[in-house]
Amino acid sequence: MNIGPWKLPNKLVLAPMAGVTDRPFRQLCRDLGAGLVVSEMVTSNSLLWGSKKTLRRIDHSGEDEPVSVQIAGADPLMMADAARFNVDRGAQIIDINMGCPAKKVCNVMAGSALLQDEPLVGRILDAVVGAVDVPVTLKIRTGWDTGHRNGLAVAHIAEQAGVQALSVHGRTRACGYRGEAEHDTARAIKEAVNIPVIANGDITSPEKALEVLRYTAADAVMIGRAAQGRPWIFREINHFMKTGQHLPGPGPTEIGDILTGHLRKLYEFYGEYTGVRVARKHIAWYSKRQRNGNVFRQHINELESADAQLKYVHDYFALLSEQRVLAA
Repeated sequence: MNIGPWKLPNKLVLAPMAGVTDRPFRQLCRDLGAGLVVSEMVTSNSLLWGSKKTLRRIDHSGEDEPVSVQIAGADPLMMADAARFNVDRGAQIIDINMGCPAKKVCNVMAGSALLQDEPLVGRILDAVVGAVDVPVTLKIRTGWDTGHRNGLAVAHIAEQAGVQALSVHGRTRACGYRGEAEHDTARAIKEAVNIPVIANGDITSPEKALEVLRYTAADAVMIGRAAQGRPWIFREINHFMKTGQHLPGPGPTEIGDILTGHLRKLYEFYGEYTGVRVARKHIAWYSKRQRNGNVFRQHINELESADAQLKYVHDYFALLSEQRVLAA
């Protein structure tokens, strides 16, 4: 699919996730087969642009093109300024967040709360599209609640404003992440608009990705939580789409190698103190489906240094690999 001048290599997009899709994770997912990765959301509040958190989120050093940055806010002029700010710092696609269900975002009428006010949606989109010369994309939910599914109406507003791709998460804001995502809305939107549509929600396997693509006729699928601790899901889906066959999953040795490489990038990006703490949730996700993972996670959370973390991760996955060989 194309987003403006950018031709993506495949139909797989890494969803923006606050606290997860930092630069090390984006680079890892791209290396393992994601065709496009989207940054954590950057606030439109200029008072926070100098904070350490924001400065990390706008650090795109060494990233492959195109660099897609998500911005969040509720004021059209502030959102336009945020778009220009990020383009000046390397953003090549600006993504607008109208999908986040988090209370702290919705309480300031940002994220999916904006879906309650279609005229404001239009003003924000017009302001951002008019502010920058790069493609603008939009991420939405199907509506505010099940009684007010207005994703189709918002899609028409987006197309009229000049938005160049639309991602649709198959739940309302009120749903949070409960229940099963529905893709009827994405299908209806794809039938109704002429811009690329990306289907998102509960895409956890190669079969599900292909099923959703076929059902919705979407141009791509977006994967979020399923990539946590399993960034190789992108190469598995790519392989399945090309061949119809399942790519064997990584064994303990390869998982340990991928995780170790990820950890080193985190320490480099955040520094040792913060990197060790950010790493804990990723280590937990990688070990979630492994033998004796609970005991491993309890101990890893007590370690305070990068060297101790790396050694314990190495020893754990080496033991899993040895056990696998003995059981064969």
